Amino acid sequence: MFKNFRTVPNIVFGKGSFHHLDYLLDSQRTYIDSWAAFLVDDVFVSTDLERWIPFHAKDMLIWVNVDNEPKTTYVDQLTLEVHKHSRNLPCAVVGIGGGSTMDIAKAVSLMLTNPGNSHDYQGWDLIKNHAVYHIGIPTLSGTGAEVSRTTVLTGPERKLGINSDYTVFDQIVLDPDLIKDAPALQRFYTGMDCYIHCIESLQGTYINTFSRTYGEKALELCRDVFLHDEPDSEDKLMMASYFGGMSIAYSQVGACHALSYGLSYVLGTRHGIGCCIAFDCLEEFYPEGVQEFREMMKQNYIELPRNVTENISESMLDRMVTVALGLDPLWENCLGKNWKEIMTPEKARSLFLRM
Repeated sequence: MFKNFRTVPNIVFGKGSFHHLDYLLDSQRTYIDSWAAFLVDDVFVSTDLERWIPFHAKDMLIWVNVDNEPKTTYVDQLTLEVHKHSRNLPCAVVGIGGGSTMDIAKAVSLMLTNPGNSHDYQGWDLIKNHAVYHIGIPTLSGTGAEVSRTTVLTGPERKLGINSDYTVFDQIVLDPDLIKDAPALQRFYTGMDCYIHCIESLQGTYINTFSRTYGEKALELCRDVFLHDEPDSEDKLMMASYFGGMSIAYSQVGACHALSYGLSYVLGTRHGIGCCIAFDCLEEFYPEGVQEFREMMKQNYIELPRNVTENISESMLDRMVTVALGLDPLWENCLGKNWKEIMTPEKARSLFLRM
């Protein structure tokens, strides 16, 4: 299987590295009317981080709300706002926040240079034009959004990423200081996204030495953080997210992520929580991983939401199954080429009803 994936070409790592952002943007401010668009999670309104943003006179600051999973309609709305700011495109789009905010920033940078609506590009390699130069700065770690070639969006018909080499950030800034004050629950659920997609990658049929090398290291770092509470946990979690994202760049996630997409599309369940809810029901497929995951929950005093599908209608359940089973590469990675014989609609329904 030949793949020639683009990876993030420029990376800055270290505590306090956020404060070098102005320097990093200088190389993009090449003409007198140059301006940057900052898309920042609105939880940082009136915080130190807001004051640290190297905002120039012509720049644009958009406070991004990610209370709900990112939608294609929201991306299109934000893209229009950026277009209206100036007759010229921004020299850079900077996404500051968790995985959802970075996904939105990636999507906006793509849609500024590609015609139509963002839902037109949900799928694999549908983007035709280079994105505006874009920088990702995570304030949560686990999703791997800072290194992935996808931006996961909920569209009118499905939840599916814009998967493209053009999606990848041109620059990322990994500053462990930015994740140290994350709420404990959010930190855990986002970190488990990394842990789970490493389990899926390492046990998948697409596994190869490239993916295994990154995945095993990410798994080791997740265990250090969530089982052993070792020093420098912010540094380790940030690098676990990076390595985990690199692991799936040349392989794929699996059953848990496919099912979590169904939960998210129908119930609006946040991605990290949805992955945890789904993974807890997948002992049949990932027995050792689920057992270790439950130990991580115990040690971190996590009470997982239960019975989230208890009162859903038949039509909602059918929609969940359709969305989940529409992700062929994920199921093939988990179960092999004959996955449809194993993961039937009836089997998927039974798994959703256990959640």
